[in-house]
Amino acid sequence: MIINTARFNTSCPSVAKAPDESRHEYAFIGRSNVGKSSLINMLTAHKGLAMTSSTPGKTMLINYFLINDDWYLVDLPGYGYARRSKADRERLEKMIKGYILDRRQMTCLFLLIDSRHKPQRIDMEFMQWLGEHEVPFAIVFTKLDKLTPLAGKKAVAAYCDALLEQWEELPPVFATSAQDRRGRDALLTYIDELNHLPL
Repeated sequence: MIINTARFNTSCPSVAKAPDESRHEYAFIGRSNVGKSSLINMLTAHKGLAMTSSTPGKTMLINYFLINDDWYLVDLPGYGYARRSKADRERLEKMIKGYILDRRQMTCLFLLIDSRHKPQRIDMEFMQWLGEHEVPFAIVFTKLDKLTPLAGKKAVAAYCDALLEQWEELPPVFATSAQDRRGRDALLTYIDELNHLPL
């Protein structure tokens, strides 16, 4: 797939305020500071499309980006940022779960995992919750450029092995780097295939 146009469309505080359109939506989510904005910018080849920050937890709304005037890339708030207030955490959890469970147009949820870290309880529990609710999702390992090629392969394989202790089979898995554009073609090809499915 070639990205010809990518533009910010809208931000909304809840799924009830989301665009009233029948387009495929691909949502990106992950723990704070996992590299979500950088990955979105890399995928769309628009450096400043999604705002990146050295401060975790900046995304507080559901952000919609219209790609090729055809489908939406949706940037969901990160989870697991401990410095947020309890009220903020509860509001964001309600927002995220509301979108994931109630948004008919969401074709796939891309869950971002920092390839440098061993499986974290919060991510494993989130995946378990997705499985229990039969949410279609894929795992996207980020920051592979921070590891040597061999270390990166071992880290991804070890993580997948840990998942297979609980799962009969894995969802689609992608290894990416926003720095060297690794995994871009594979992700966009997967999205292109899903775009041909009926909503």
